[in-house]
Amino acid sequence: MGEKNNENQVQDVNQLLKVRREKLSALQEAGRDPFQITKYDVTYHTDQAKAEYEELEDKLLAGRTEVNVEGLDEQAAREAKKADYNERRAIMDAEPIRVSIAGRMMFKRVMGKASFCNIQDLKGNIQAYVARDAVGEELYADFKKSDIGDIYGIKGFVFRTMTGEISVHAEEITLLSKSLQILPEKYHGLTDTDTRYRQRYTDLIMNAEVKDTFIKRSKILTAIRRYLDGQGFMEVETPMLVANAGGAAARPFETHFNALDEDLKLRISLELYLKRLIVGGLERVYEIGRVFRNEGLDTRHNPEFTLMELYQAYTDYNGMMDLTENMYRYVAQEVLGTTTITYNGIEMDLGKPFTRITMIDAVKKYAGVDWNDIKDLDAARAIAKEKHVEFEDRHKKGDILNLFFEEFVEEHLVQPTFVMDHPIEISPLTKKKPENPEYVERFELFMNGWEMANAYSELNDPIDQRERFKAQDALAEAGDDEAQHTDEDFLNALEIGMPPTGGIGYGIDRLCMLMTDSPAIRDVLLFPTLKSLS
Repeated sequence: MGEKNNENQVQDVNQLLKVRREKLSALQEAGRDPFQITKYDVTYHTDQAKAEYEELEDKLLAGRTEVNVEGLDEQAAREAKKADYNERRAIMDAEPIRVSIAGRMMFKRVMGKASFCNIQDLKGNIQAYVARDAVGEELYADFKKSDIGDIYGIKGFVFRTMTGEISVHAEEITLLSKSLQILPEKYHGLTDTDTRYRQRYTDLIMNAEVKDTFIKRSKILTAIRRYLDGQGFMEVETPMLVANAGGAAARPFETHFNALDEDLKLRISLELYLKRLIVGGLERVYEIGRVFRNEGLDTRHNPEFTLMELYQAYTDYNGMMDLTENMYRYVAQEVLGTTTITYNGIEMDLGKPFTRITMIDAVKKYAGVDWNDIKDLDAARAIAKEKHVEFEDRHKKGDILNLFFEEFVEEHLVQPTFVMDHPIEISPLTKKKPENPEYVERFELFMNGWEMANAYSELNDPIDQRERFKAQDALAEAGDDEAQHTDEDFLNALEIGMPPTGGIGYGIDRLCMLMTDSPAIRDVLLFPTLKSLS
């Protein structure tokens, strides 16, 4: 029985799709092909039309009170309200706001010689009143045959209906595009998650909150750029196709460049090219761009994502902390109007000074292990076994400290927290701490238990850097797919001389997740990576 119902539904849909195409053919045969229209002059978005009308009402109807119908019978009350409405309309129509709007028709109600529809554009929606006597018989007849999803241009004046809804009284209507597909049913919307991601265009039409998320994402990026530009930073662009995908611990995507018969990789980081620019004398640079990591998919990971990295000469990781704290506050205030972010019901206060704690102190606080007492690799392996922290033979003392941090600490770092001074084993591009060379001048910013940023006092000693690269090469030879490789051109740049520099990378998508209260990274990527349906 269920299969029969599904078959009938498919037949019904196919018939509806056929009818839409027949309507288009009729319009084309009549010389009114909407796809021949190349432009339409839009003077107002829907929100602007409503706001301007309300402002005019406040001005022209100031002092008028609602009609008093107390004591009147139903008929008399109706007539009194109608008379009051007509008086108000006469006052407002004396100074009409004429608009030209365009958007997708999301609702239509035909009532003989006059109809109502709802037009949705980027900024919202507005009701339109379409009457035969105003637009002409031919266009009105076409309008009555129109379908939900069709895109219309409407010219007319703004008014308020007797029911109180601000609307456009159409004087001219133009079908700008014929929708040949059927939108999801209005009241249930587009709810299937996989379909929403695959057909983001439909998702944006049907779910206003999705459109708002991506508008907010754009504002976040604009605010970041405005802040950094105000700090004297220069936005640059660096290669996506690279011979050596360095700058992060990640597995790259590999490809082949036929013209040069060379194997190349998609970048996993922005770091090494940006530091070349510091060598070249561009003292403050940043890039916002896509990077690619051949890894799994989950709520916080997509193989293609947006990273921002910035580098500033003559500062260190303390300078990067100050910059990050100030930038996060600025962006939140600009985009949200507050420095408090609420994510999944949890408030994170960017207005307060961010907590600063060393990785050793964080592990001591949450795991009860003081790494200062762990003298060598054997002791690190012993405490790991005691605390049931899994490690591999290749892991050294510092690697195991990081495993403790991941196991016991990260989930507790809800409020903005800088975790500082990482072990050298996991930081091949970072300056050692002068007083303790087993650790480096590095921090990660955590919020909501997530890593949000990663920063260094950049290693600018080419001899030390070469030794670090050798260690990474050894890891790669031992089977570590995420190990980095020696980059001779980068080493040459360091040998020319790089000033003391602070650098940082930000996960833009995770910041967007927090600021839009989105549960998954796919919700802040317009077109996330999905398994092919074929």
